[in-house]
Amino acid sequence: MAVPLRGLCDVVPGDAQLSEYLPMLAGKRVALILNQTAVIGNTSLVDTLLALKINIRKIFAPEHGFRGDAEAGAKITDATDKKTGLPVVSLYGNHFKPSQAEMSDIDVVVYDIQDVGVRFFTYISTLHYMMEACAENKKELIVLDRPDPNGFYVDGPILEKGFSSFVGMDPVPIVYGMTCGEYAQMLNGEGWLAEAEKCNLHVIKVDGYTHKTQYKLPVPPSPNLPTMAAVFLYPSLGLFEGTDISVGRGTNMPFEIVGLPGFKENDTEFTPHSIPGKAENPMYKDQLCKGIHLTRFANDYIRNSNQLYLFWLTGFYKDAVDKTKFFTPFFDKLAGTDQLRKQIEQGVSPDDIRKSWKPGLDAFKKIRVKYLLYEDL
Repeated sequence: MAVPLRGLCDVVPGDAQLSEYLPMLAGKRVALILNQTAVIGNTSLVDTLLALKINIRKIFAPEHGFRGDAEAGAKITDATDKKTGLPVVSLYGNHFKPSQAEMSDIDVVVYDIQDVGVRFFTYISTLHYMMEACAENKKELIVLDRPDPNGFYVDGPILEKGFSSFVGMDPVPIVYGMTCGEYAQMLNGEGWLAEAEKCNLHVIKVDGYTHKTQYKLPVPPSPNLPTMAAVFLYPSLGLFEGTDISVGRGTNMPFEIVGLPGFKENDTEFTPHSIPGKAENPMYKDQLCKGIHLTRFANDYIRNSNQLYLFWLTGFYKDAVDKTKFFTPFFDKLAGTDQLRKQIEQGVSPDDIRKSWKPGLDAFKKIRVKYLLYEDL
């Protein structure tokens, strides 16, 4: 039986605890790094702070943009927010890290973005770069912490040297079981920022949260993770983005279905179409795909097994007509290693693949526990 998701009244994110951080903003020039998930009730954090006369100078925007309406990988450009008139500086595309000039007119940066606890979900890479910029320019960073919906387990291969990219910068597993506040503390404490510098970091903790809490997100964290089932399946299905298998982008069930044209062992059909802001040119656009519908599996298995599910990946590879076209170069970046791809190509069983992760996971868990702010697993 699936564990019930906790309602919004049970957990109070960092941004809703205004008394904890407003004194830290008084009289200072403030920049915000946030997106559509930064809401207190139904009100954007930007609007809340402006109403309280906080001196906000600019907004830094991660992947998907400040309003969260750009698809994965879409080019995000600098702009002016129409509602507030504030300048918006994109931290995606060819510009991941704020420049010295962009940091020169601020005293403190406030980070408020809902993460999903998965290494290749790029918000933690944006956090990493912002911490480096704050450290280099002697600015404060306040992380308004939020629950990690996948924070109840730790699993997957550890990212190896040589495979670092914006979809994985740090030597952590695919699912690292930490909130963004805990993760930021780890970046500081382990010396993983450039030149091992330390950021002047403050974390406003979540009230009423533990790593056993399974929390229902009030706002989708990105355009293609619209449901909690998609959020739970994302750690396992995200690896398919480095294959020739569709994860349902261009449908109303992204990351809840997988398939491709002509797949025989199927229980569902879907046809990806162009959807502005979500999937402009999805894989197998306008082609009938056959595959597997996984929503029920997410609720009945993923939330209770505490592990990635590899059998879909190994199964699709086994059934692939042309195995030479199954993997793309992006797969190794997502996995953070080339070993997983090689193991699948060699026919290693999911159970034996999992056993190969254990030494790395055991070592990471010893690091992780030093930075936890909430009751552990």
